[in-house]
Amino acid sequence: MFANLIIYRIAPQWSATLDQVEQALAKAPFAECGATQEKSVGWVPPRGEAHGALAEAVGGQWMLRFMAETKVLPGSALARKVKEKAARIEQETGRKPGKKETKELKEEARLDLLPMALTKQASMWVWIDPAARLLVLDTSSQGRADEVVTLLVEALPGLSVSLLHTQTSPQAAMAHWLKEQEPPVGFTVDRECELKSADESKAVVRYARHPLDIEEVQAHIDAGKLPTRLALTWDDRVSFVLTSELQLRKVQFLDTVFEGTKADDGGFDADVAIATGELVKLIPDVAEALGGETGGQ
Repeated sequence: MFANLIIYRIAPQWSATLDQVEQALAKAPFAECGATQEKSVGWVPPRGEAHGALAEAVGGQWMLRFMAETKVLPGSALARKVKEKAARIEQETGRKPGKKETKELKEEARLDLLPMALTKQASMWVWIDPAARLLVLDTSSQGRADEVVTLLVEALPGLSVSLLHTQTSPQAAMAHWLKEQEPPVGFTVDRECELKSADESKAVVRYARHPLDIEEVQAHIDAGKLPTRLALTWDDRVSFVLTSELQLRKVQFLDTVFEGTKADDGGFDADVAIATGELVKLIPDVAEALGGETGGQ
């Protein structure tokens, strides 16, 4: 749960109850693709129970789960089917199909093949903290995040969100931390980093499992390369990779988080309580390390 985070701030004018969110999501439940349907999206019960609630509350934190199913149609199979159809027309009429007819043949071929295509499912955790006005999506793909945010904004009246934005850009802050060897208070720099040149060369240098307090890293920054990813640990509790887009990736909860819990304390409620309990403190500290949020939030 929560391996990658894209973080949004919810505008202050929006308010809703959990029941209202449940009713809104119930209008768009997930259903598997039909025979000739290429993609299907919707909401599934976060607990994984059939006919369960689509919006769950654990300790004041709201959890949703988005599901998408797509049919995998190899381009080579589609091209082969179109070629077969075009050959049949040429054989029967003595002429080759024109551009418009070929386009129609391609659509016909797609509909012929879709019922036999393999399907692929992918789900995403969606976390709403109504008190802190945070919307957090467990994905590293901005495109997938945009899709889910659009669905939520359409489903929940008055909902308006914007990506978390800070006074200092993550790139500038990461460059400073590496160059001066001064991580922000409460954080330590770990052993993973990516530096990218801003010029036409687009040169990239990556360090993995490697100490970063070396002159070589500082020389790359002096030469104009800027960090696009940097591994950090917060409060000896959560490790993650900060990106230049202010995403948190490879989120990992460390052993100290689980001290005092029992082996049988697992399950949905415990997982949500532990994860959100840490992240609700981590996210403001990350924003503070980057100069605080813009807009005075």
